[in-house]
Amino acid sequence: MAKGNASSLLHTLTLIANQISHTSSSTFKPLFKNQCSDLARRIMFLSPLFHELLDLGVNDIPHDVVSSLVSLQQALLNATELLHLGCHGSQLYMILEREQIKCKFIDLAVCFEQALSKISFDKLDISEEVKEQVALVTAQFRRAKEHFDPPGLQLYELLLSIFNQSHDLNTESAELHVVCEKLHITNVKDIKHESLALHKMVADTGGHLEKSTQKMLVLLKKIEDFLLTESVNFFVLPSEDSPPNTDEMYTKLCTQSLVIPDEFRCPISLELMKDPVIICTGQTYERACIKKWLEAGHGTCPKTRQVLSSSFLIPNHGLYSLISNWCEANGVELPKRMGNLRLCKATSDGSSESLDLDTLMSKLTSIDIEDQRFAAGELRLLAKHNGQNRILIAEAGAIPLLVDLLHASDAGTQEQAVTALLNLSINEDNKERIMASEAVLGILNVLKNGSMQARENAAATFFSLSVVDRNKVAIGASGAIQALVTLFCEGSQRGKVDAGTALFNLCLYQGNKGRAINAGIVPKLVEMLTKPGGEMRDEALAIMAALVSHPDGKAAIGSMNVVPTLVELISCGSSTNKENATSVLVHLCTNPHHLSNVSSFGVINPLLDLAKNGSEQGKRKAAQLLELIGTHKPL
Repeated sequence: MAKGNASSLLHTLTLIANQISHTSSSTFKPLFKNQCSDLARRIMFLSPLFHELLDLGVNDIPHDVVSSLVSLQQALLNATELLHLGCHGSQLYMILEREQIKCKFIDLAVCFEQALSKISFDKLDISEEVKEQVALVTAQFRRAKEHFDPPGLQLYELLLSIFNQSHDLNTESAELHVVCEKLHITNVKDIKHESLALHKMVADTGGHLEKSTQKMLVLLKKIEDFLLTESVNFFVLPSEDSPPNTDEMYTKLCTQSLVIPDEFRCPISLELMKDPVIICTGQTYERACIKKWLEAGHGTCPKTRQVLSSSFLIPNHGLYSLISNWCEANGVELPKRMGNLRLCKATSDGSSESLDLDTLMSKLTSIDIEDQRFAAGELRLLAKHNGQNRILIAEAGAIPLLVDLLHASDAGTQEQAVTALLNLSINEDNKERIMASEAVLGILNVLKNGSMQARENAAATFFSLSVVDRNKVAIGASGAIQALVTLFCEGSQRGKVDAGTALFNLCLYQGNKGRAINAGIVPKLVEMLTKPGGEMRDEALAIMAALVSHPDGKAAIGSMNVVPTLVELISCGSSTNKENATSVLVHLCTNPHHLSNVSSFGVINPLLDLAKNGSEQGKRKAAQLLELIGTHKPL
């Protein structure tokens, strides 16, 4: 395969893998949800492999590896089709054709396992972390093809039973109840979606499902008739898992024959929500209902059946505002939420004052930019030194609202919002909340376009979030590396420090090193390293030590006259600088020219001292460089 085609292949693999990785598991239909989620997750773990191969360059990829990548491309395209079916396909089709879909999943697992097994990783200069990750995914695909049991057998038999019965709702109601519950079909609107999905699938197959289609249409009609004859309370969860139906406002609404919009109803009680909260799956429930569900020991989302990764409840202020407006327009008593929280803020004179959190939250959603800026600024101060405030502010749902303000047209509002997020991110759980709120692009917007202080704080926020390893991948893929390099080169002194710290942390992930090198950071690192005064020397040397393990980094650093400075730092630098300078030289001295230069600079005694008195890493690096020098033959 030509180099251009190989490069195009890698870009295609990266693009498809990234698209699949960003598919939310909540979008998959219930029946094959677990299988689709597992497939998407495994492909997400392959994404770093494609990124590193792109950074490596097509010239360094053997022909047999490229051949395996062609097979992987076909597997990814097939996976895209299967996942699209899992998101948008007809659920009735998936049940009745469950064996056929099972074969598709097994065939796909075989394709992935064979393609990955043929890659000779010993021929590729990629990180051990990625190799281990790919080995794990390969083993998972191998197990998947051997132990795939298609779900829905009970539903399959139930649907066949319903289809074969006469059109008698009294005899079918129990079975239809189970079907609707399992498929999450609660109203005629869901029936419409299912019908549209079915007809689209028939069109896509050129009308080759005539017999199955007729069967599915009959079943759809039976389900629709069943829903129309049942009361609205039919789908309320059993009494032991649901709060009692005593809401006076809902009774009043029913008496007045008002039609409550579906999105205003709690999926558990089907009543108008008065305190809507969001759980970690992104679904919204009435606070009292979901709390009772969780307190009963359930660890899944009632609507999607996803396993909950946390029990955080985030107030849905936007939906509450819409419900309030709807109530006011229809002459209904406004819903009242839980009592307001008051947080303590230290003042400049050493005293403290109490602020109403609910008032601040309301101001965040105001259309008045001054209210938004004020609220973001107050939350910034509340979260600055008080750990408990960070927890309460996050649990109140402030993070998604602050993320929205990162795109505000007012520079002052952007600055207050990004700094509030920086302070909130000190809490480990809040790091997860911020990433889940899709804050990366907003932070990047401030990093590129904000005031200098806002850009500094945006860089610091990226550093704080990148402490979590999986966040390094997402931040690097967003384009943040280029913006951080720009701030590192052109920013204020504090901006350079914040950007440098973030870049060092992000470049601990192999896939981000190539991005920093391509952004032109190496010449700036060398300039900072050799500049008199050495204000940024420590940061520059630490980043250089991280980048030199990348082939392009080693080439770029080696092309500049940096060896004398590195030798000088080994002799008279700080202990950290001695170790980092030695680490850089170990990589550079695989080139005989650089090794000859180092050998002529009288570095033996400083290295012997480091090998004796340095840290464990310093001793190891010094020993490696001494060994290279000892085996060197003068040119």
